[in-house]
Amino acid sequence: MVTILLIFGAVLALVFINVPIAVSLGVVATIAMVLSSGAGIMPNLPVVMYQSATNFPLLAIPLFILAGAIMNSSGISQRLVELASALFGWIRGGLAHVNIGTSLFFAEISGSAVADVAAIGSVLIPEMKRKGYSSAFSAAVTSSSATLAVIIPPSIPMILYAVMAETSVVKLFVAGIIPGLIGGLGMMVLSYFLAKRYNLPIEDRFSGRRVWKAMLGAGWALLLPFIILGGIFGGVVTATEGAALAVVAALFVGLVIYRELDWAHLKASVIEGGVQTATVMLLVAASGLLGTYLTEASAPQQLAAHVSEFTSNKYAVLALLNVLFLFLGVFLHSAAAIILVVPVVMPLVLAAGIDPVHFGLIVTINLGIGQQTPPVASVLMVASSIAKCSVWETTRVNIYFIGVLFAVLMLVTYVPVTGMGLVNYFYN
Repeated sequence: MVTILLIFGAVLALVFINVPIAVSLGVVATIAMVLSSGAGIMPNLPVVMYQSATNFPLLAIPLFILAGAIMNSSGISQRLVELASALFGWIRGGLAHVNIGTSLFFAEISGSAVADVAAIGSVLIPEMKRKGYSSAFSAAVTSSSATLAVIIPPSIPMILYAVMAETSVVKLFVAGIIPGLIGGLGMMVLSYFLAKRYNLPIEDRFSGRRVWKAMLGAGWALLLPFIILGGIFGGVVTATEGAALAVVAALFVGLVIYRELDWAHLKASVIEGGVQTATVMLLVAASGLLGTYLTEASAPQQLAAHVSEFTSNKYAVLALLNVLFLFLGVFLHSAAAIILVVPVVMPLVLAAGIDPVHFGLIVTINLGIGQQTPPVASVLMVASSIAKCSVWETTRVNIYFIGVLFAVLMLVTYVPVTGMGLVNYFYN
């Protein structure tokens, strides 16, 4: 237990003085391994890092990142906005509902909240401000609805968790469907009441003809989730192969169907995907060192034993883990939190009788909330930047939407059927 506290304390101390998280993990792990095993272990460290970053399921991450970047440049997001506007624009505060609806559509393709907020925010936030929505409200609804992308499949944090916890990514994807839809519906209800309070406008009357026209325009964009998720859930392709399919489908739609993806945008998409992938994979490689050290020191087993002495109640353990991940989400990127903590707490999770898939969904929602809570709050930062609004101004409005995400977290934690119902139906 002391070892874990010292390791985590050292990593967080380096992070607080602005040392990159991957470097912090690598430095602390290297020092710990040299102190415990001597300098002779140094030649083995690159091998451990390489093996950690070449796990086959992890290939899905750069592929989904690349697919999302291509979709941002190929006219897909604009067509999804037009469809959502036709479906939801007649409700009071229509653009807020359009924002949430588009995020639900886009989430089924990209798997990344940052890609979601960048694609949708750049289109909708300026339009919301032009129609009289405040900058803070525009940024808040865009930011929080984008977090649905890490709950609804495919989800990059779920892929990372599945690798670290050695569990099924497909079952995790299935588990996220209902909670993601509940979160979207809850945000729409909240937006409606806020729209009535602030007398926000209705965009247009409902028109079946307009919906049909928008569906025809977005038909290929809507087909992508069915191709990707249908292949994964149907057992035709693995999650990694599904990610490759997403790239091919995005290229086909952007280059051949919509013809809005030129070579300059494709080059920018590849570079963006490469940069984001390098960041995540460096974290994964550095975490391999730390995981190896903690495993050799039996630290996870010691943690499980200490907590089991305190309580063996499954829901009490879940409450403690919720507090831990909510705290970490404030200071760490979701990938870093998963990589750093999940391997350590899994023996405790298993000892308490918690289903790893159920726990993975809980972790994902926790860290989705972390994307909205400063000072790190990567998704909130992007939305506030697009809206040209202070992060703290946005947060004063966003607290209501965070409340919706927290309610979903509590529902998933203490009413497991919310997330596990579909998993049990299809796989048991």
